[in-house]
Amino acid sequence: MEDKKFYVVCMKWGSKFDNSYVNRLYNLVSKNLTLPFKFICFTDNSDGFNSEIEVRPLPEMDLDPSLPERGWRKLSLFKETFEGLDGCTGLFLDLDIVIRDNIDEFFKVPGEFIIIKDWDFPNDIIGNSSVFRFEFNKHKDVYDYFISNFDSVRQQHRNEQAYLSYKMHEKGILSYWDESWCVSFKRKCLQPFPLNFFLCAKEPQTAKIIVFHGRPTPEQALNGYWGKGGLRYVKPVSWLKKYW
Repeated sequence: MEDKKFYVVCMKWGSKFDNSYVNRLYNLVSKNLTLPFKFICFTDNSDGFNSEIEVRPLPEMDLDPSLPERGWRKLSLFKETFEGLDGCTGLFLDLDIVIRDNIDEFFKVPGEFIIIKDWDFPNDIIGNSSVFRFEFNKHKDVYDYFISNFDSVRQQHRNEQAYLSYKMHEKGILSYWDESWCVSFKRKCLQPFPLNFFLCAKEPQTAKIIVFHGRPTPEQALNGYWGKGGLRYVKPVSWLKKYW
């Protein structure tokens, strides 16, 4: 395994996150991954990126810009054959995660497609695609079916991660990370209402990755956040400074 190159992958498009998020993610990976790795960002704007980041263009994807953002662009990772990546394993990471411990095991655990088991759908097979591992240049059918059946896919599946989970399940290769590795900040760390007004969010001591799906973002949590009429109020989370 020591002679193998591993790939960490992210995507950056639009203006939701600025480019500092890509550099910060690279730094977090560098601190917490001891295996030899290459960091690839598929993006439409690489201004100011760390020189160690390999930049590749976003695969073209003809989506109606007026549609709600549902992460569909992530499916373009399965669109084409990426040069030099045949037979390689990619670990996809969303930009708005925080890595707090070593992530070598994300490459060592067996499985062809591994994703977070989504916290909001305990009785469904849906995964959360903030962290998933896949094989490059192997699942073009997943992208092709999506493009050919876009309207029906959107009727059946709310977002990209639901569709992706079901397609990989159909192929017989869907599996999940250990539930303690990736935790939701909102579900695992944030104090329940009304304690969130008085107590700081809890640090998950066994987690390797904290996922900030939706709001607050890591930056908002660090500085304090008011959301949903106070139901999701977050006192400034000082322990995030160790990682973010």
